[in-house]
Amino acid sequence: MENSSQKLPGCEGEHILQEKYKTQDNAKRFYDKEVYPYITDFMENFIKKQTMLFIATADKNGESDSSFRGGKEGFVIVLSQEKLIYPEFNGNGVMASLGNISENGHIGMLFIDFFNTLSGLHVNGKAKIVDAQYFDKHLSLEESLKVAQAIKSLAQVQVTWVLVEVEEAYIHCSKNIPELQKK
Repeated sequence: MENSSQKLPGCEGEHILQEKYKTQDNAKRFYDKEVYPYITDFMENFIKKQTMLFIATADKNGESDSSFRGGKEGFVIVLSQEKLIYPEFNGNGVMASLGNISENGHIGMLFIDFFNTLSGLHVNGKAKIVDAQYFDKHLSLEESLKVAQAIKSLAQVQVTWVLVEVEEAYIHCSKNIPELQKK
């Protein structure tokens, strides 16, 4: 690959395929203008309005799993540009996502607005399972207040929380997101 010493986001495989399919220039423009190592103000406002999220995790052997998460608007809390947190609610008891996170902190998050903007947001980072003691010891007062306010508005009882340290965030291309209607 031409100038392979240049550090670009993504894996070697995607860079090889960009070269094969001649999309390097488009990809480079995307990396340079659209991929951030933090949550922008626009992204934070987008997240605050979302009622659903898809997550992807993998165990220590790389066996992957994807799962849906949902809640009231604001159930995912942006603590800062570098951190966000979401509640894990009681479900089927399998704990597949949390089990994966306990072995391998890598997480992919996909927020999609099927109803208004027809756009999406990818957030990739490192996740860890945290509880109330973590809030007291490691969050700033402002971050703790955001979590406390969210807890009051949650309709469901959370089992625990997942803290995500953001490594990259970018808006998803909207041309193939279908518009849905709420019942």
